[in-house]
Order: sequence, then structure tokens, then C-alpha cells
Amino acid sequence: MEAWGDGASWVIENARDMVGAHDSGAGDPPAIPKLVPLSRKLRGLRFPKTRMVCDALIPAVLEQKVTSKEAFHSYRMLTERYSEPAPGPLSLTLPVDPQRIRKLPYYAFHQLGVERKRAETLLRVAECSDRLEETVSMPLALAYRRLLSIAGVGRWTAAETARIAFGDTDAVSVGDYHLPHLVSWALTGKRRGSDELMIELLEPCRPERARAVRLIELGVPKPQRRAPRAPRRDLRAI
Repeated sequence: MEAWGDGASWVIENARDMVGAHDSGAGDPPAIPKLVPLSRKLRGLRFPKTRMVCDALIPAVLEQKVTSKEAFHSYRMLTERYSEPAPGPLSLTLPVDPQRIRKLPYYAFHQLGVERKRAETLLRVAECSDRLEETVSMPLALAYRRLLSIAGVGRWTAAETARIAFGDTDAVSVGDYHLPHLVSWALTGKRRGSDELMIELLEPCRPERARAVRLIELGVPKPQRRAPRAPRRDLRAI
């Protein structure tokens, strides 16, 4: 490991978690037989534990109710405008400091293609960032409770954050637009699914349901599309 800047020693200290070395279940076969070949094909799949809650939560908020392309575009503009270059020899940009976000007016988010609802959630996250970062040292149930106490952070957003920041291998993103259909397709051959069916199908894999989902996402070919992709919206023009 090599690291630069003020957080270099902290990064090196937590490097094993960041690359998934803490993930003791990485080599275990999944409880669902259909996923066993995928587990062999994707041997070594590990879940990171970054211990950086807001760095995972802010992009998750931006992904609420929009396409991935829209969210990625907004996040890229957010970092380009309000972050700074990372220390070291590589051309990287740091995640935006929540303390910088909390000082932004609403119209700054509109210019990034982010409507008022998500913008206000981002401001609440930034306002509570110190308390949110404390969750990495809490029992998982209490950490989720604190995440969900923020207005605008629901089960989907909390799960997306927990997989990355806490290394939660059981976090299932209930409320996702595509995921229930993908799980149904992989495990039953049916194109249409629901959150309830997804939870039922994944139950044998508890407490490794997120790993089962990741195997499906990486290893199962998606069914052929029957409709064109939704066009990317530009909220800045509204």
C-alpha cells in the first residue's frame, strides 16, 4: 500500500477492510444451487468495508428515482465543481466534503440536474455527517436505525450505503426498479418480479443475500429488452 495526504495513515490502517479481507464468507458456496456455478466462476468476489459512510451515502441519494446515467452525471458535476484534486501522483478527485455541501444553496443542486427533494436530502445528510460517520462503530441494527432516521433515506438508500461502508453482505436494495425482475429472471426464468418475490427467493441465502444478488448481477445475462431505454432527462432546463 501507498497513500498520500492527511488521511494516509488511516487508509493504510484500514486497507484490509477496503479490499474485502474481512469478508470471511467470500469462498463459501451459496445456499441456492442455481448460484453455485456462478460462485465458482466468480471465485474471490469480496465485499469491501470502506468505513466512509457519507462517501457512499451521497452517491446513493443521487441515484434515487433516476437512471444510473443521470445520477452518475450529477455526481461527476458535483465533484468537478465542489471538490479538489486528490493528493499523490494520480489524476484523481476527492469525494466532496459534506461540510462543503451543507453550505450550498438549493439552486446549486438544480444546476447539477438534482431536483429539490434529493437536494434537501443531501443537505440533511451533510448536516448530520459527523453522526452518520459514527455508525461504522455501531452494531449493524443500530447503524441502520440511524441512517433511516434521516428524512429522505429509505431502505433502498440505506442498503446501497451499507454494502459499501459497512461491508454488509446481507443488504438487499428493496425498492430498486430493476433488481426484483433480475432476481426473478435468474432464479425462476420469469421476466417480471416484485420486492416480495425477491425477498422470498433470496431467503435461503441469509445472511449472504447481498452476495447472492451480486453474483446474479455479474454473472446472469439479462433478458433481451422489449422497449427502448428511457431518455436521459436534464432537470437544468426546467
